[in-house]
Amino acid sequence: MRSDRLTVFVIDDDAAVRDSIALMLGLEGYRTTVFADAESFLAAWREDWAGCVVADVKLPGRSGVELQDTLREHGVELPFVIITAHGDVATARAAFRSQAVDFLEKPFNNAQLRDAIETAFSLEETRMRHDQNRRSDADKLGRLTAREREVLDKAAQGLHAKEIAAALGISPRTVEVHKNRIMEKLGVRNVAELVRFAMSAHKARD
Repeated sequence: MRSDRLTVFVIDDDAAVRDSIALMLGLEGYRTTVFADAESFLAAWREDWAGCVVADVKLPGRSGVELQDTLREHGVELPFVIITAHGDVATARAAFRSQAVDFLEKPFNNAQLRDAIETAFSLEETRMRHDQNRRSDADKLGRLTAREREVLDKAAQGLHAKEIAAALGISPRTVEVHKNRIMEKLGVRNVAELVRFAMSAHKARD
């Protein structure tokens, strides 16, 4: 089931164009929010926004491609569909370099825009699932004691129980006890899954 958080953010300085796009998408069942320029979008921006941006290339102030670059620089991966009445190869290449989903020249038909938005929404849903998994993993890690985190970190480095024991100044038996408790708290079934979790957590922190 599609998340009700997904919104199409339409940014175009031509009121007739943005209202037409918003009306068409609304009739198709999409949730939309419209802006006249990149600056008003950035001023309203909230970290919990999800969906995709449909932005014109030529806007007052920051262009659609420049807005895309600005968000990427701040770690925002919101998918973009760039639209323009004056398409050229250089602009298209710039859009795709910033990972735009599509580059549509006006006048485009409704089916082209819908297809681009559906592709963007699929990417966004994948990102949201990854974010949810990362938050879940972070919550699980938060349940570990300081010593358990040390044991987990050593496991991520590929050390065996005896090596972990020597590194931490504890007995191998104590290491095994910690491992069992860690596995229970993290919800993993065996040592192999524990090591994979440990390596993933270590990579995420890096």
